[in-house]
Amino acid sequence: MVSFKNLLEELNERTIAQRVGIPHDEARMNYPLTKNTVRTFEEFNGILGDYVNHHIAKCISNGGNISLAEASSRGKEILEAEYRRRRNGDIVLAYNDARDGTNGGLRACLDVIAERLKAESVERYVRDVFDRHIRPSSWEDKLGIIRQFIDQCGHYLGSSIRGDQPERYAQNYQDLIRTYTAALENTSSIFRRL
Repeated sequence: MVSFKNLLEELNERTIAQRVGIPHDEARMNYPLTKNTVRTFEEFNGILGDYVNHHIAKCISNGGNISLAEASSRGKEILEAEYRRRRNGDIVLAYNDARDGTNGGLRACLDVIAERLKAESVERYVRDVFDRHIRPSSWEDKLGIIRQFIDQCGHYLGSSIRGDQPERYAQNYQDLIRTYTAALENTSSIFRRL
């Protein structure tokens, strides 16, 4: 088993930025966008699919693509969820922004997709770090690591994580990972827009 110090080093904001954040930011920056508006929903749909495939190939699948239909659907799902959360809108509002060039236009839509894909990858990275550093067969090891993590990183976790109940998270630390990732998303420079 690797030490708790190594787990913390891998969960350090700078380490996460280097291993996950920067490649995602560079994928977004390297996507060729010749204009900030679209004329039709079909064009919008096609660009979303092309961008999602570009981003996935650069950061997630090591060069592999998914079908254009899958990619455009994933892009629309991300936009729909983020527009609902941020602006009480939907995919139509996102399309209108891209068509009219309002609220950042098409560029801002692609930024939203990039940020969500990056956030998902950060969560997967954090989960992988925990999985590699915590032996599932040793309750004492799991409890000890989780207790140390809560003590060390409690300032990130907020009131939703009970610091006095590490055993609650030792058996299944997914809530702890989601809370930590959400806290990083809200406070960390990893998620600051370019």
